[in-house]
Amino acid sequence: MKLLKLLLPACLISALPGFIIPDILTIQNPDGSDKTVKIGLLIPDNNSLAARHGAELAIRKANEKGGFNGKPFQLVVRSMEGPWGTGSREAVNLIFEENVRALMGSPDGRNAHLVEQVTTKARIVFLSAWASDPTLAQAFVPWYFSCVPTDLQQADALIEEIYNKRQLTKIAAVSDNDYDSKMALENYLKKIKLSGKADPVQLFYDNQAQDFNGLIDQIKSADVRGIILFGKPSASIRLINQLRERKMNQSVFGSLSLLDENEISGQDMKYYENVILISPGNFSGSKGLAFREEFHKTYGKLPGAVAAYSFDGINLLIEAIRNAGLDRENIQKALTKIQYEGVTGLIQFDDKGKRMGTPGLIEIKNGVPVMVER
Repeated sequence: MKLLKLLLPACLISALPGFIIPDILTIQNPDGSDKTVKIGLLIPDNNSLAARHGAELAIRKANEKGGFNGKPFQLVVRSMEGPWGTGSREAVNLIFEENVRALMGSPDGRNAHLVEQVTTKARIVFLSAWASDPTLAQAFVPWYFSCVPTDLQQADALIEEIYNKRQLTKIAAVSDNDYDSKMALENYLKKIKLSGKADPVQLFYDNQAQDFNGLIDQIKSADVRGIILFGKPSASIRLINQLRERKMNQSVFGSLSLLDENEISGQDMKYYENVILISPGNFSGSKGLAFREEFHKTYGKLPGAVAAYSFDGINLLIEAIRNAGLDRENIQKALTKIQYEGVTGLIQFDDKGKRMGTPGLIEIKNGVPVMVER
């Protein structure tokens, strides 16, 4: 305990941006003497309820099945809201004060990088359940995993649908000024170049914008046949509504970020009518239907993409713990071999911790997502 008190302040300081966390031995109770098996969850802010609810539901169902050898799982949630570096400090708190066995997070790409640095030095699994930045896996860190398709994988699915299946050649790629959106656009452009397709028209807007007429004028003058959106749901819906008010009839496509239910409700899906989006999974299967029913019964609303990835992510960690025991290194090894059929589909990881496979697509029809045939 005295050693922990000495190490913790140093870890907290070194976890801040600009500092390097020293290599230290992971502090844990290998004999499992804790009364519960703790799993940490980092959320962007206290209003980000979707990830929390998805994780809570997974924990509850696991405990109904006996937990881990009769010991209950416990979700320990921390918000990353605050000054830059808060996420690092909260990750350190979860690892060294709460003694979690693994960490899951639903932060944006920049904050996910900070958490990845902390967990790498502490030698504990970090599972990303929302950030799609592919550079998170490029450091080849064995402690990092992601159950979300990367921007590059999403780009593959969109390019196949737009250019090969629908044979649209003149496209406008529209992005807001958010870090993740610009990163997604950048990776889409990389894939376009590799595929030999024509470069899209690139347009940008302020995420707080209310009037998109200037942007729509640019789209109209470019005479494009399709529009692909990289941005947050609220602004994307405003843009789509104004496109329709202007009688613009281009096909509209969108990245996974447009489905963040922390900004939109299930009723808001009607505003995406006829829009084609990256699919978060097939909720019409038996697992998906059971998840939707249980989530709605518990929280009074239907789950979206964030809740689904969070639910699957916690279940992945629970299965790894059940297979490997409580040692953090063994949990990491178990995840490298895992094959888990979740509500977002089959999840298995490549040698860099990325989820394998190309995501599917959905089209919104009468306010309901319908799977697009490949």
